[in-house]
Amino acid sequence: MPPIPDSNHPPAPAGPSSPDAAAVSTPPASERFVFSGSGSEYFRIWIVNLLLSVVTLGIYSAWAKVRRLRYFYDNTTVAGTSFDYHGKPLAILKGRAMALLLFALYNGAFKISPLIGLAGMLVVALVAPWLIWRSLQFKLYNSSYRGIRFGLRGSAGGAYFNYLLLPLTAFLTSGLLWPLVHQRIKRFQHNESRFGATHFSFHATVGGFYKTYLLGIGVWVAGMMLIMLTFWGSLFALFGATHERDGLAVASMGLLVLVLYVWSFLALPLFLTLLQNLIWNHTRLGPHRFTSNMRWGRMFFIMLTNVIGIVCTLGLYTPFAKIRAMRYRIESMSLLPAGDLDQFVTSAEPAGSATGEGVTDLFDFDLSL
Repeated sequence: MPPIPDSNHPPAPAGPSSPDAAAVSTPPASERFVFSGSGSEYFRIWIVNLLLSVVTLGIYSAWAKVRRLRYFYDNTTVAGTSFDYHGKPLAILKGRAMALLLFALYNGAFKISPLIGLAGMLVVALVAPWLIWRSLQFKLYNSSYRGIRFGLRGSAGGAYFNYLLLPLTAFLTSGLLWPLVHQRIKRFQHNESRFGATHFSFHATVGGFYKTYLLGIGVWVAGMMLIMLTFWGSLFALFGATHERDGLAVASMGLLVLVLYVWSFLALPLFLTLLQNLIWNHTRLGPHRFTSNMRWGRMFFIMLTNVIGIVCTLGLYTPFAKIRAMRYRIESMSLLPAGDLDQFVTSAEPAGSATGEGVTDLFDFDLSL
């Protein structure tokens, strides 16, 4: 962000001024995230990636992911500068080969014996937290802004606590503790992440997550109950007026399932909107804050029209749908600098260098698909 010109400062009030008053400056304006990608550009990348992945039996998918991420990073800017992605296709291919091997061993174990299959499931569960942690490290380390890399520290113990022990407690409590688990996972991810030498911090409370889940699920359940009550009331009235009850019952059940599905689709954007706003409105980078102002109505319209477009074009609208959704999510966010952003970026570079050559050996695979 360029230095703020003097003309942006308000004029000094009439009367005598003090040195302290003169030293006070207007805080920097918020910097909105901007996404400049287009559906037509991304369509060309998407169709080539799809065809080459099919021809190579999935091997090219690692290169396809790098092309896709570089496109989205290059077209995402804040304060006039875009992000960069540095991931290597071979590292991603290595991670996918590892995931495929685990999946094959898991399936093969169950075919041999249910007992061996359960043992294989236990092995996968024990390895998964470590793989998730290393994959997150790979993703952040290979992301940069103005030449400074992001990163994630954490520890294997923290990964196992947040990705194995806590989800297990949520499972044992029939999901009642899941909002708490979700908050702890996001806190682990954000608090352990950094930009150069500056750490992120996460301040959303467990209560905030419970409110989000209760509101999202509550609206969904209330809508389901209202639909079912209305449906059954109308159905009983129709039963009293016709003798074709069997055919009417079958048609009515099909209609009920369709309406419930549509309502679930309507409620999903509300939950996603509440969740993104909660997470990013309580995330900081050093002294700097983020804001997210997604709106449910806009998110719902985008999702609905995207689904219609994908269905009507037999899937060819998919890249355009991806661009529309990504643009809205990104451009709903802003960075609120606590001071001069240029000075902050300069000071964020850690001692030595964030791009040290030896560090790349530690993050040499990506499990994510």
